[in-house]
Amino acid sequence: MQPMYYIGLDVHKRKISYCVKDSSGTIHSEGSIPATRLDLDRWMKTLPQSWTAAMEATMFTGWIYDHLRPHAAALKVAHPLMLRAIAMAKKKNDRIDASKICDCLRCDFLPECYMAPTAIRERRRTLRYRNLLVRQMVQMKNKIGMLLMEAGVSYNKQRLHKTGYFRELLATNPEINEGLRSLLRLCRETVVRLQRTESALVGSLERDPLLLERVERLMSIPAIGPITALTWALEVGEVQRFSSIKKAISYCGLCGAEKSSGNTIQRTPLSKQRNKHLQTTLIEAAKMAPRYSPTLALLYDKEKQKGNANRATLAVARKLVAYLMAVDRGQRSFQVVETSRCVAA
Repeated sequence: MQPMYYIGLDVHKRKISYCVKDSSGTIHSEGSIPATRLDLDRWMKTLPQSWTAAMEATMFTGWIYDHLRPHAAALKVAHPLMLRAIAMAKKKNDRIDASKICDCLRCDFLPECYMAPTAIRERRRTLRYRNLLVRQMVQMKNKIGMLLMEAGVSYNKQRLHKTGYFRELLATNPEINEGLRSLLRLCRETVVRLQRTESALVGSLERDPLLLERVERLMSIPAIGPITALTWALEVGEVQRFSSIKKAISYCGLCGAEKSSGNTIQRTPLSKQRNKHLQTTLIEAAKMAPRYSPTLALLYDKEKQKGNANRATLAVARKLVAYLMAVDRGQRSFQVVETSRCVAA
């Protein structure tokens, strides 16, 4: 059997620091290379065979992972918040970081995180770009209202962004001068352009063969629309990686952390270690869910009677996660199972 070599990579925008060690911890080579595909290909030709590598999860990790994956015996991505040996070090630089990542990999102490398949990550990028367009659209709509308020123009807030009402407001209101009118038209054109782009992106994802059947099954759940279904499918990736519903709820950021010592148990607010895209989407869906599902409406009313509407919304969101997990794991549409109580004779 060939000896295994272990490589730690400290990834940055312009360069990648590396450290190569054998199983005994002896350094075989270390240094840095430019962060380009051509330089990675040249560097891989100098590596001993066979080798496994690990790197920290950053915004640059994806393309490096895809480029090295076919050539490595194994390739792992480390969770950045759990690399305490690096985060708490007194002396810290790229060379030391690469060496410590290599040691964690060699000693099997690496806190590995999930890396979604390339196809899922590419479509996830499209969905997150759609979320950016929605935020920009809301900003432009708010800007239209602010421009009108600055000029002291009265308007109907509910109808402001309707095409007919907006055109009539510009044409008939004498308080809107030519300079303000041009800014309002520019904002409106930007909103329309963003809406068309957003609709095109969502439509392309809904028609994607990789997601079509899965999204249709998820949309069979009450209160789950196309955006929630797409967000779940692309942010979760492979649902089998969650061994329980509690772990999925934790990943979605719908529970707080627990700090206990002795007989004292303290619950903190919602954890910041979560998938923020899933958390936002599920909470928005949970606010609308009681309107479409009697079961979820009963759950919301029951929790709200305890005196906190936000906790009731979170309870509905957790139930939606349970529904999504069941449908996604079973690969079948949502069905309501009626339970009958058996009375003893």
